[in-house]
Amino acid sequence: MTRIGAGRGADAAEAAAAAAEQLGEARADRAFVFLSGGVPAEDAVAAVHERLAPGHLVGCVADGVLAREVEIEAGTAAAVWAASLPGAQVGSFHATTLELEEGTAIVGFPQADRADLVALIVDPYTFPADAFLEKLNEDSPGTPLVGGVASGRQLLLGHEVLPDGAVGAVLSGVPVRTLVSQGCAPIGRDAVITSAEGNVIYELAGERAVDRLRDDVLALDERQRALAATGLLIGLVIDENKPEYERGDYLIRGLIGADEDAGAIAIGAPVRVGQTVRFHVRDGASADDDLRSTLAPLVGARAAGALLFTCNGRGTNMFAEAGHDALVVTEALGAHAVAGFFCGGEIGPVGGRAFLHGFTATLAVFLDE
Repeated sequence: MTRIGAGRGADAAEAAAAAAEQLGEARADRAFVFLSGGVPAEDAVAAVHERLAPGHLVGCVADGVLAREVEIEAGTAAAVWAASLPGAQVGSFHATTLELEEGTAIVGFPQADRADLVALIVDPYTFPADAFLEKLNEDSPGTPLVGGVASGRQLLLGHEVLPDGAVGAVLSGVPVRTLVSQGCAPIGRDAVITSAEGNVIYELAGERAVDRLRDDVLALDERQRALAATGLLIGLVIDENKPEYERGDYLIRGLIGADEDAGAIAIGAPVRVGQTVRFHVRDGASADDDLRSTLAPLVGARAAGALLFTCNGRGTNMFAEAGHDALVVTEALGAHAVAGFFCGGEIGPVGGRAFLHGFTATLAVFLDE
């Protein structure tokens, strides 16, 4: 029987003790450790090993952490998540880049074709997450991958603190569900890119891109226009074969610039002619509704706990109340063994492919089956 404990505290020893209390007499086969606000990483790793003696440990230093129903966006804090997984195959890895004559290669990522879950924590400065995920989708489509981009330049693996690459966990023989919930609302109309180069869109449906953007914004109601004023995003349709596109069918990227003279807009991803896009805005109400809808199929299920990777643009940057995502998840699942961190990009599968998202909450929910 899967048994999970999660705890938080001003240091890792306090957080590990709280997780151990929930875990009871069960052995910790796997631990995740998330630190923020200057918690010494080496001391934290030692404290978790002393208290829980986990078979495997991964984690990171991040902008903020969460555990149970509480999110800590600033200040010194630690979150520890520990699981007893009888009968499961549990592994850890450290993936790094290797420069070759023909380009950059990723080494250290395990074969994961039969995994029930791969959890990945990335250092953004030394590991090319987007390129890695694109290659993974080609080579191993359907990999159940979740995780996030850390910010602290320190990754945790076993007894070590690492300065680069990506760390993660591979689990097999575990009943787990992966979920992705977006934090944006579509505005305006879908449009096909009719002229583009690299990450610059010149025309949408035959119109200058800046003119199409201006028209879509001017057509908004007062509330939506106020949301647009805080920053616009663009959604790239993930599955062009769907007859209609709804919230959640788009890969969200930032709108990073506009050139009135050229009529062009620049976005945070390469695009191609023929691709369908739609402008989006960050919207707390839509994010709340989407998270609850995403979790709805699991309400009433026997959830043992969850790992939650939430965007650093969510939290009190998006919601009026603190701790929104952690509270909604714990209430929906009826499980308090939830922990995670605030990410600079969240990793999760949509339509059988893993993507690096923005403004999302991605989850791995462990079921007690």
